[in-house]
Amino acid sequence: MATDYYELLGVSRSASADDIKRSYRRLARELHPDTNPDPTAEERFKEIGVAYETLSDPERRRRYDTFGPDAVRGAGAGAGNFGSGLGDIFDAFFGGASPFAGQPRGGGGPPRGADMEVALDLEFEEAVFGASREVSLRLPVTCSTCTGTGARPGTSPTTCAECGGAGQVRRVRQSILGQMVTAGPCPRCGGMGKVVTDPCPDCRGGGRRTEERAWTVEVPAGVDHGSTLRLGGKGAAGLQGGVNGDLYVHLRVKPHERFERQGYDLVHQLHVPVTQAALGAELAYETLDGPDELVIPPGTQSGRVLRLRGRGVPHVEGRGRGDLLVQVVVDTPTELSATEEDLLRRLAEVRGDEVAPPDSGLFSRIRSAFK
Repeated sequence: MATDYYELLGVSRSASADDIKRSYRRLARELHPDTNPDPTAEERFKEIGVAYETLSDPERRRRYDTFGPDAVRGAGAGAGNFGSGLGDIFDAFFGGASPFAGQPRGGGGPPRGADMEVALDLEFEEAVFGASREVSLRLPVTCSTCTGTGARPGTSPTTCAECGGAGQVRRVRQSILGQMVTAGPCPRCGGMGKVVTDPCPDCRGGGRRTEERAWTVEVPAGVDHGSTLRLGGKGAAGLQGGVNGDLYVHLRVKPHERFERQGYDLVHQLHVPVTQAALGAELAYETLDGPDELVIPPGTQSGRVLRLRGRGVPHVEGRGRGDLLVQVVVDTPTELSATEEDLLRRLAEVRGDEVAPPDSGLFSRIRSAFK
């Protein structure tokens, strides 16, 4: 099976939920084994069913986009398992109702509220060690006057007379397969199953109103830039008492002035003078956890990596931490005093190293060549 679910459905990775649904319905009609004699149609029909099950669910789509198909396999999707997509197949052929059932698909009732999104900026240390942060946004919340019913206090919504509270009405129509019973939202109650005859004066019958709300977000240790946290039930309230959607918090981590993150490891370039690199040194080194001791072995070359184990980023979904990798950069002195130059020339003489003689004008000629 192809693993690019977007390619299977013929949509882009930025496609909306409606675009994905429309494309799936079109392909389901084309590839359904009862109407397509192509022997490969049945397998392709199963594949688009798996792709649609994944991409039509916001949380599973997020996991697929982040980690690929392995992250969503075994979580309800599978070849031959139509799951929630079965209803959309009936939508594609029969307008929303199963031709094998005597009752409309599903029942009436308030729809679920929309999912909401908000961005949260974090300091580098907050992402590494975790933090409690507050986010706020304006969104639809349950009306406190009518407690979400949409009816004026002291009254209640009444059962819709046209659909009998089902939220759907059935109709009989002719198709190429014969007489079919289809179902659709009730035009009188809009699929709610109830009618508000005396609306609440504050929310005008919707059961919700827009307000500013704030929540405390517990950011786990080890999150990275681009991570998303889901707060279940903290999204928009549904109409007339419908359940709340979810709130998705997108994390934006500020860069650190010294450390760069690579997975769960931290990387830092440390500049040391040639004397310390040649002779070795024990340095007081500041990590994110506080001061530590860093040993520069004698003869350290530029580019050597020194590892401080367990001083990196905590694993967000398990125990342990990454390491702190200190990359040594040996600095060659450029401005020498007379004493320093004399010492270096004596060292070169002892080592037998050939160097430019003093006052040769060699270096002045080199410098002028680059002016």
